[in-house]
Amino acid sequence: MTARIYRPSRNAMQSGTARTRHWVLEFAADSRREVDPLMGWTSSSDTQSQVRMRFPTKEAALEYAEEHGIEAVVTEPKTRKPNVRPGGYGENFATNRRGPWTH
Repeated sequence: MTARIYRPSRNAMQSGTARTRHWVLEFAADSRREVDPLMGWTSSSDTQSQVRMRFPTKEAALEYAEEHGIEAVVTEPKTRKPNVRPGGYGENFATNRRGPWTH
């Protein structure tokens, strides 16, 4: 039974970093998915592929995997520099502009 430990990236539809600070342990699929001929749903007999566990630190996730005999592969996140403007949102309403500002 193999698992992947990673820190999720932020959603493309949001500008915040919600749900990106924790680490996730996710099991790899052992069997392939099949399409049900009657309903058209995709299913698998592997129930472990539905399990996603969250941990506050990478060390906690590795410790859990080691205690339960799970072979885990750690994927390190790619960090990026935060994009913060010097004036921020308040700069839109600044009174010390050099010229007139309109919409």
